[in-house]
Amino acid sequence: MAPSRLSDIADIALPPTKSIGATATVTTLPDTPTSSVGSRTFGRSIMNTSLIESKFLSHPEDLGVVAVGFSGGQCKPGVDAAPSALIEAGLLTQIRDELGYNLHGHDTVHLYTDLVPKEDPDYRNMKNPRAVSAVTKKIADQVYNQAKEGRLVLTLGGDHSIAIGTIGGSAKAIKERLGREIAVIWVDAHADINTPETSGSGNIHGMPVSFLTGLAREDKEDIFGWIKDENRISVKKIVYIGLRDVDAGEKRILRENGIKAFSMFDIDRHGIGRVMEMALGHIGSDTPIHLSFDVDALDPMWAPSTGTPVRGGLTLREGDYICECVHETGSLVAVDLVEVNPSLAPAEDIGAHETVRAGCSLVRCALGESLL
Repeated sequence: MAPSRLSDIADIALPPTKSIGATATVTTLPDTPTSSVGSRTFGRSIMNTSLIESKFLSHPEDLGVVAVGFSGGQCKPGVDAAPSALIEAGLLTQIRDELGYNLHGHDTVHLYTDLVPKEDPDYRNMKNPRAVSAVTKKIADQVYNQAKEGRLVLTLGGDHSIAIGTIGGSAKAIKERLGREIAVIWVDAHADINTPETSGSGNIHGMPVSFLTGLAREDKEDIFGWIKDENRISVKKIVYIGLRDVDAGEKRILRENGIKAFSMFDIDRHGIGRVMEMALGHIGSDTPIHLSFDVDALDPMWAPSTGTPVRGGLTLREGDYICECVHETGSLVAVDLVEVNPSLAPAEDIGAHETVRAGCSLVRCALGESLL
């Protein structure tokens, strides 16, 4: 699969592309100065439109973009095409032109093909363990390099295993820059907190939270041994929203560790407004927030083109509201959007289009788009 360019940034004639290695091809855009981290400023705006003052970003008008075309944490192909689909739908142009962010990062969707070993046998029940470890380590570096500059980081995935890298990278940057731990709001139909031993499938997209919290550990450097304390988060600083398909082993882990979780039962009982009040109250107002949003948190009516859809989920408006509330705190430092899979809807079906549209809406709300 050919890499995709982040070339919807402006309506300009693009010069020829140049290769930067096995992972990607970049388009050299005019008037795009190199930043201090070796990535590029590939979209400038006049003014950020958000009225919310950021508590933890030294450059809130800047957005670091990491586009991750990776699907190795699960077995269904196509989720690696999601960043391209989101970009082609105009997401980055909207972020720059309508929301007023200056965009930074490599102007490419990273495929990481050079990091995937020829042989990757199962280990401790994990499928593709070396590939997922190598790719998430690279993602952690990419996110860290953006976050350490004091800018908000947006990662477009990709399956949810990539959160090992995105959260690991932002956690390290915030600890170094501010001396604080981050909190994570994990919006998902699934808890993704299986250990390798409790997982029924062996798919690592169901395990990222266990590795990030240290509930799962491995000493082998090439199988998540690179994860250090600086990359980890506390079980007391994670909040789940939207759960409705949780494995028995995961339920036990959540209960034994006192992890705050709001299922669809809680949302039905209290309403999304009250749930967000309780979720943000648990985190507190003095903690940087990393929002990791799996599109399967939405009901399949709104996001059918995803790998593990579960009926009875959030409406799109409820999903947007979650993102709006997190933005309003002024504490947001990073956003992930994952598990959009455009290939899972027939070509003549509108499901893929609607899922991409939903994903774009969620991101825009998290970055400050308002109804009025």
